[in-house]
Amino acid sequence: MDFIGREGEAAKILKLESSSKAEFLALYGRRRVGKTYLIKALYREVFAFYVTGVANVSVNEQLINFNLALKKYSKKKWDMPENWLYAFQQLIEHLEKSKQKKKIIFIDELPWFDTPNARFLQALEHFWNSWASARKDIFLIVCGSAASWMLTKLIHNKGGLYNRVTYRMKIEPFTLRECSLFLQKRKIALDAYQIIQLYMVLGGIPFYWETVSRGRSAAQIIEEVCFSEGGLLQNEFHAVFQSLFNQPERHLSIVKTLATKAKGLLRGEIASLSGLSNGGGLSRLLKELEESGFITSYVPFGKASRNTLYQLSDFYSLFYLKFLFRQNRGGKNQWIKMIDSPTHRAWSGYAFEQVCLYHIQQLQQALGISGMQTQVSSWRSASDKQGAQIDLIIDRRDQVINLCEMKFSINPFIICKKYADELRNKMGCFKSETQTRKAVFLTMITTFGVTSNQHSGSVVQNDLTMDVLFQS
Repeated sequence: MDFIGREGEAAKILKLESSSKAEFLALYGRRRVGKTYLIKALYREVFAFYVTGVANVSVNEQLINFNLALKKYSKKKWDMPENWLYAFQQLIEHLEKSKQKKKIIFIDELPWFDTPNARFLQALEHFWNSWASARKDIFLIVCGSAASWMLTKLIHNKGGLYNRVTYRMKIEPFTLRECSLFLQKRKIALDAYQIIQLYMVLGGIPFYWETVSRGRSAAQIIEEVCFSEGGLLQNEFHAVFQSLFNQPERHLSIVKTLATKAKGLLRGEIASLSGLSNGGGLSRLLKELEESGFITSYVPFGKASRNTLYQLSDFYSLFYLKFLFRQNRGGKNQWIKMIDSPTHRAWSGYAFEQVCLYHIQQLQQALGISGMQTQVSSWRSASDKQGAQIDLIIDRRDQVINLCEMKFSINPFIICKKYADELRNKMGCFKSETQTRKAVFLTMITTFGVTSNQHSGSVVQNDLTMDVLFQS
């Protein structure tokens, strides 16, 4: 199998294929994350039938598309179907003549087939319930980037497709390790620091990593892909949302609102600042954005679920709204000129925090607690005077709490007396306000580690470098 990562997902898919009953797999995930590539890498050209939906076309054009695919896989000319019921009946006739032991049917970009008044879902439901589900040789795989459609219309369907999907799988972005392996396969030599810089812009989206060129630094690559004329990611932002959501304006409003508050917002604050109604519709929008990988929700340490905070966590969206949205473009070396500016330092500090949060499993492994029950959260002092805040807390079952400080720098991080006093104050506020009886360990997560001196030795219990983020 010619792909990087995805070993766990591939194993589950192959297990479903070997099942003794009909299986219906729904695959979803962010645009460009590699859903289609995974299925094609697993099965090459052994599909009994494979078709991809076409964006923004009529029902008649979708039926033509389906008919052409059926002709390709059956080597037979079929009458043009009048509707989707007829189209799926033709598919049944084709599959019944197939000599393949397990008939793998792959319908890609499923949401695009569901054009207004087409009754596509009803036909798919009839195909599965009346024929496919009773057989032992059918493996139906459907795929879609529009997570909201996949969840609402298919996976949580209240009608004839209720509970018909036998397995749902969300394809997540690559980890740092997978990105590193991806570059190695392409014989691109970049060290951990350069890869993390790219990850803070590209996230773990494989399609974006294909733009990385050999022999260029992270700064040069970001300049080329995001700021140069015709760069792939110059205008990707709106294309992503248009492809995922039918009416993306409200989703965009939430994302843009969260981009202004790095530390997150409560639901009511999102409604107030975005101008959206604080009702059930907002709940749906937040859920769709979270399932699509754009935002993250978490309950602060010691708080109830009604205090849930929402953060913008999609790396490319964060970068776009900070540096590309409504910015003057043109000229050379725009990104390189920004390096070491206050705006760049603020963004890189926050983006590195998000990289660490996305790799929480790797951090737990480095701390030797990967098999232990933990709760991950953040904390903010209730006292405006103190102003203490901790962005990553790992609350452990062994009566220890790791308070994590994440710092992005080009050199080993130096803790001076002033910062050491700030850290002690932060730890003191946390213990006092939470009344915790657990041991509190200050954990530093930095790019090149903490320089050992009299101040670091008195406060730091765990010193983790960026290398731990690349663990499997």
